Amino acid sequence: MATYKLIVAYDGTDFSGWQAQPGQRTVQGCVEQAWQEITGETVRVTATSRTDAGVHALGQVVGVVTQTKLPADQLLRGLNAKLPVDIVLRAVEAAPAGFHATRDALGKRYRYRIHNDRRRPLFDRAYVWHVPQPLDVSAMRQAAQAWVGRHDFASFQSAGSPREHTVRTITALDVLPGERPEQLAVEVEGDGFLYNMVRNLVGTLIPIGLGRWPVAWAGEVLAAQDRRAAGQTAPAQGLLLLWVQFGDGPQGGAGQP
Repeated sequence: MATYKLIVAYDGTDFSGWQAQPGQRTVQGCVEQAWQEITGETVRVTATSRTDAGVHALGQVVGVVTQTKLPADQLLRGLNAKLPVDIVLRAVEAAPAGFHATRDALGKRYRYRIHNDRRRPLFDRAYVWHVPQPLDVSAMRQAAQAWVGRHDFASFQSAGSPREHTVRTITALDVLPGERPEQLAVEVEGDGFLYNMVRNLVGTLIPIGLGRWPVAWAGEVLAAQDRRAAGQTAPAQGLLLLWVQFGDGPQGGAGQP
């Protein structure tokens, strides 16, 4: 048996998320189908992040335990020839026995893109949240610092996928310029994330940027440990998994889907 680590990028627009579901088009399902067509074996792959419908990835990390004798370079070429146009396999490399893409991950970094202009986006509409009113980026940056560190993020966990505990560590939360003047990006890095946590953080920053709540509200929401205290869940299409951190460094990269 051999273990491989795959680095996968995908446009999540037309997928029902990462996780295989009966009767649904999913990223996991497409990867497993391509693997079967190339190697002749049926496998169940594991991924670091079970991204939701509409969420994109540049550096999703996937683990596969296999009996195939095909080398990594042949697997890379063959799988990319079989995968649909909205999935690209960026790398295939041997991994140590026992490697698990979920359990072995030390951290992740996400980017959330916002189109902040009265004019709605056209070509980027599947990759941004359109917020037409002007945002106070300075206020958003100040508010975001209340969440950096190790905290109980119960206020930012959506119902539907509860975890044993809601304490997580955010190591960086930056509000950055986007690729164009009318865009900005919120990048969040941490040791792990609750269900919809990044989208709920962004959805809480927006009303602060709009001046509807003061900067101090960010800390109040955190302290409440109640999802009802926070802002809305930001739309899925603005979210991109950039990379995953393992003991040998980040796997993935920066850029666009």
